[in-house]
Amino acid sequence: MTTRWIDSPIGGLRIHTSAGLVTAIGFGADAPRGEQAPDALLDRAEQQLGEYFAGERTRFDLPLASDGTEFQKKVWSELLRIPYGETASYGEIARRLGYEPGISRAVGAANGANPLPIVVPCHRVIGADGSLTGYAGGVERKRTLLDLERPGLF
Repeated sequence: MTTRWIDSPIGGLRIHTSAGLVTAIGFGADAPRGEQAPDALLDRAEQQLGEYFAGERTRFDLPLASDGTEFQKKVWSELLRIPYGETASYGEIARRLGYEPGISRAVGAANGANPLPIVVPCHRVIGADGSLTGYAGGVERKRTLLDLERPGLF
């Protein structure tokens, strides 16, 4: 497993890779001491995240790990279909997956378990009434990401 810390407009991020796949992105990371080891996949992930935060990238092209339950994987796959600058409600995600909107809490739980925030855009999922709801990185980070993608949306 290799790790890289990067600074971003939403604070420090820690990118984790293993076996040629990006496995996790963590929020609130402190800057490391000393130099970070070179790694081609971490370099690529850092570059793409930098382009995203600069408004130059709307989709990521990284090999991603997908460790999770079958249901979580379905939800995460659907998150990748939400276009840049757009949002969807938990109920909409449930419907798109062929479930009743009442399963939206389970969709929310899967959304919250997403190990690859930003790259798998769980920040684009909002409440049925259009409100910002919970986000693993905090609602302010969610607001910042949505505002980056579509200024004035929230």
